[in-house]
Amino acid sequence: MTLDPQAAAVLERAARANLPPYSQLGVPAARELYRETRGALAPAPPEVSKVENLQASGPAGPIPVRLYRALGAEDDERLPVLVYFHGGGWTIGDLDTHDVVCREFANLAHCAVASVDYRLAPEHRFPAAVEDAIATTHWIGRMAETLGLDPARVAVGGDSAGGNLATVVAITLRDAGGPPLAMQVLIYPATDMTTDRESHLKFAEGYMLTREAILWFTSNYLRGPDDVADWRASPLRVGDLSGVAPAYVITAGFDPLLDEGKAYADRLYEAGVPVTYECFEGMIHGFVTMGGVIAAAHHAISRAATSLKQAFAGVARKPDR
Repeated sequence: MTLDPQAAAVLERAARANLPPYSQLGVPAARELYRETRGALAPAPPEVSKVENLQASGPAGPIPVRLYRALGAEDDERLPVLVYFHGGGWTIGDLDTHDVVCREFANLAHCAVASVDYRLAPEHRFPAAVEDAIATTHWIGRMAETLGLDPARVAVGGDSAGGNLATVVAITLRDAGGPPLAMQVLIYPATDMTTDRESHLKFAEGYMLTREAILWFTSNYLRGPDDVADWRASPLRVGDLSGVAPAYVITAGFDPLLDEGKAYADRLYEAGVPVTYECFEGMIHGFVTMGGVIAAAHHAISRAATSLKQAFAGVARKPDR
């Protein structure tokens, strides 16, 4: 594999900035730095038809949700919906850091996107984020008609830590007997908390997401060593994946999470789950949020959104009012 020139330029830019590691900054400053650096790398936010800030019912109180409706959607059109969980190691990231990604998915898949501001660690450790992700997905289903959405066409998705949460929601709904999901969109998902696969060692330094940062994130998120084996933290460890929602899995070639993302796609395939796997070989972790400087970000979102749109089209649509 060869590092993409645009990804290499981002790494050079980061090296020149010589910013301190997240673990040295502390949580509040790390969140602010992530917000600033994502904004500097993102493109201008595309116009959508409507954005609403809502609150879902959660196990520990209201969960902020930002709902986007695709550009060109009619006011009375009942749209399919992607419930999206942002990345950031369960510690950083928010609705704003992934605003552009959500807008692009909404427009390209002609759907609504419900972006979830789940509880973050270390203030709220595992399984708080999992509980919020599951609760919000159920809430979207219950409130769909009120929100102008189609409860029969719901998908989940996310990047990195958010991809981890999306996998857990998909498994949980399978085990609960529904409601069924049209698809799960998993962008370089974290699926194994052992962090000992070859890619973790090969790309431990110099490719944006470092091993030091990964260990800091997991130490913030998990309550202790026993949580590593819990499939809700390490979905690759679940015993059976048969019957979960079809998946579109994206990985990056120079990403510590490469091997576990590929392993999860392989497990889905072996379980008979329809899965499309695509590795953007020249890319680094986090690239889909860097569309202002990396063209492959748009390609990845476009390809995933096309697959999502097809999945929605294949589900029987609930008639409009």
